[in-house]
Formats: sequence, C-alpha cells, structure tokens
Amino acid sequence: MTKKSFTVDEIKRKLENYCVYQDRCHKEVEQKMREYFLIPEAKEMILLSLMKDNFLNEERFAKSFARGKFRIKNWGKQRIIRELKFKDISAYNIKTALKEIDESDYIATIYNITENRNAVISETNIYKRKQKLIGFLMRKGFENELIYKVVNEVVS
Repeated sequence: MTKKSFTVDEIKRKLENYCVYQDRCHKEVEQKMREYFLIPEAKEMILLSLMKDNFLNEERFAKSFARGKFRIKNWGKQRIIRELKFKDISAYNIKTALKEIDESDYIATIYNITENRNAVISETNIYKRKQKLIGFLMRKGFENELIYKVVNEVVS
C-alpha cells in the first residue's frame, strides 16, 4: 500500500473540515496530524493557523463537550472533569465548561436517572438496591454527597 502524500495546504484544509464537523481539542487534532507524518514546523504552522482562524478553540470545545455529555449521556461533573483532563484541557477551561451546566437541571437529572434506574433494579434487599444505585451514579460521575442524599430520598 502506498502512502498518499498531501501538500501542507491540503492537510490544513482536511484538518479545517475535521474541526468544522465537530468541535475538537488540541489533542484530537494533533492525533489526526500524526496520520500525515508532518515535520514539526508544518504541524506548528497548521495548529497556529487553525487557532487563528477559530477552527480550534479549546474553551469552546470544553463548553460543548460538557453540555453534550451532560444532556445526552447524563454524565455528572466528576466524570466530565475526568474526561476533559484526559483530553489535556486546562483547569481554567474545565471550570468555565462546568458553568454551562445549570444547577437545577443537574439536580433534576440525578433524581430522574436515580428513579428510572431504581425502577429497573429487581433487587428486593434495600441495602443491596441502594448499593447498586450508588455504584451506577458513581460511574456516571456524580458527587458522593449528592449521590447519598438522592439515593436515600428515592429508596426508602
């Protein structure tokens, strides 16, 4: 299999389209660039160009990531923080991203998913039932104090 070679401009255009399709973080773009075996100077030039033309914006990425994972996957703040750190997002941008989550929606969501999950757990022992709910909510990434408060209110 022969490797197709691209000019720096072609690669830049491909990466612009990659960023337009969905907000990306620097780590994802750098990962994508590795596929093209670029020299460091070309990588640097493309990254700067993407940031200058606002194709690559870490703050915007962090905000949309937090909103999306909360609304669509019902992730808690701890899980969102963990995933953003894994993507090498700065602490400042993580803090900004978490402000995108409305506190009342957050509380309503944890109650909602706890009640739904409680309805499908067949365990009759109340302690084991609570334990299963707590484990589920921890995997979702909610804060411990909030989990215990909600589980004790929902399961009684």
